[in-house]
Amino acid sequence: MKRINSSVLLVGLACLCCWAAMTEARLSRQHRKLEDNEYMAYKDPRQPIETRINDLMDRMTLDEKVAQMAQLDRGSVTEELMKEHNIGSVLNGGESLPRVGLTAYEDIDMINKFQNWSLQSRLAIPIIYGIDAVHGHNNVYKATLDPDLIKRIGAATAAEVKATGIQYAFSPCVAVCRDPRWGRCYESFSEDPSIVRQMTEIIAGLQGEVPAGQKGHPYVGGKEKVAGCAKHYVGDGGTIKGINENNTAIDRNELLKIHMPGYLDSIDKGVCSIMVSYSSLNGVKMHANHDLVTNYLKDTLKFKGFVISDWQGLDKITYPFHSNYTYSVLAGVTAGIDMFILPFNYTEFHDTVLDLHFKNLISDSRIDDAVYRILRIKFIMGLFDNPMADYTFVDRLGCQAHRDLAREAVRKSLVLLKNGKKPNTPFLPLPKKANRILVAGTHANNLGYQCGGWSITWQGVSGNNNTVGTTILGGVIATVYATTEVVHSLNPDPDFIKASNIDYAIVAVGEPPYAETKGDNLNLTIPEPGPSIISNVCSVVQCVVIVVSGRPLVIEPYLPMMDALVAAWLPGTEGQGVADVLFGDYGFTGKLARTWFKRVDQLPMNVGDKNYDPLFPFGFGITTEPHMR
Repeated sequence: MKRINSSVLLVGLACLCCWAAMTEARLSRQHRKLEDNEYMAYKDPRQPIETRINDLMDRMTLDEKVAQMAQLDRGSVTEELMKEHNIGSVLNGGESLPRVGLTAYEDIDMINKFQNWSLQSRLAIPIIYGIDAVHGHNNVYKATLDPDLIKRIGAATAAEVKATGIQYAFSPCVAVCRDPRWGRCYESFSEDPSIVRQMTEIIAGLQGEVPAGQKGHPYVGGKEKVAGCAKHYVGDGGTIKGINENNTAIDRNELLKIHMPGYLDSIDKGVCSIMVSYSSLNGVKMHANHDLVTNYLKDTLKFKGFVISDWQGLDKITYPFHSNYTYSVLAGVTAGIDMFILPFNYTEFHDTVLDLHFKNLISDSRIDDAVYRILRIKFIMGLFDNPMADYTFVDRLGCQAHRDLAREAVRKSLVLLKNGKKPNTPFLPLPKKANRILVAGTHANNLGYQCGGWSITWQGVSGNNNTVGTTILGGVIATVYATTEVVHSLNPDPDFIKASNIDYAIVAVGEPPYAETKGDNLNLTIPEPGPSIISNVCSVVQCVVIVVSGRPLVIEPYLPMMDALVAAWLPGTEGQGVADVLFGDYGFTGKLARTWFKRVDQLPMNVGDKNYDPLFPFGFGITTEPHMR
């Protein structure tokens, strides 16, 4: 029998015992299962939030911290991911719908299923569930300076988001659109940063009014409110030629004067998160811009919420897309981004972060900063104490009070640009009593076109079968006298109009729905058959033209034909609001929040520019008084 060397055995045993002791210490501190009767300060609502965060972070492993930095699309979520990794956040992507026609009850049940999985993880850290609530009635931003209305719209948006069980809205967009060729211009409040600053009042509606003494601190005021997200930081509205995700060439002073002010007000109003822009600033991708994300936003402005990437923002740091993912992760994390909308490749992100951490390229302090900020918002939202959604607000989804508010917003957002071919001879308001009137155009009877992009789906839809509402045609029919015959024809022949003895015509034309890059447009002309309809109708009968669009379009060539011109922007589901003002039940009050150019070769052209020569200047809008007839 071979004799075993006792010294080797003892040394091996000593090493094993030492390794086991260290492992046990590490497991007891991090990996061990929590005892049912163990006091955990982070679960105690009586403790201050900072105490709860520190207690929880002391218990977290590196894996668990990295998981909190991830936001996944709902289609990528699995039971194993949530239970084993405790992913930090989930979202409904623009094209990620469980199915068309999903009810609020089913949506809540789906989110609660995900939440239940998270609560079965080792530390039971709840997820935050997000969605793009772009249409908090963005149309109103282009024409009214009514902070109270904006605040009420924010509150209604929060209630409708909460009605589906969602706690986090990627809103508001505080971009300053300096070129209407940009496909996201309709998401912007104005070309003027002072208007953008005023419109940040929507945050008080979404999140609640920050209590006295807490200005500048993230805040969510109760179960009716949601966490907001100011976006897209920073300069996204100033890209060259309005090309989405392009480069903004601007000096520091102009950046701070034009594109930064909305973020200062958002932070003061307690916004919970800020989303970084896809765009570049003077050639540096914002997702990799440490100076502006960490040095300025976090250190100078003292922003205490979390910074989130845009959808697959990491992948877009390099070109081609996802071509150097390791570099992208390093650049994004070290820039100061805290949460990443991946939204599909969590494993790759997790492994890359761990590898970079192992190589001392991503520090513990950077990861801890990200997780601390994310947990702070979760505690502020009350998710640790009330993680589950319920059906409390379901009846507020699409309720009459919200529709009435939307209708009010439409009325106040309409801008009257022309009223009569002769001075002192106004064409509007229209008479409700007439023999026969014509309603024509591509946008007269199309709810999808009225709503635009980010409605039902990312790029929007066409037709009247996707949501409930009133078209412009429907609003006209409901408003005129019962004895007034309303003739509807999308593109009527001039001879038909002449033969029909039409008293006057309402023509609604504009853009089809779009979102983001698909909306970039270098010519900004009204698509056919819009111009033909204007010519065919307005050449033979008195007409008012309603432009339904997310931005100013080329209209000057057709202006002499029209008796009146109205910019309706995107009136959403409440076309009745258009009829309210056309027929004089309410007066026109809206003013242009962006310059209406003559020709695209003038662009970019903004109020205050040296060679400012618009068709209709910033702030223009003919006002009328209510007039019943």
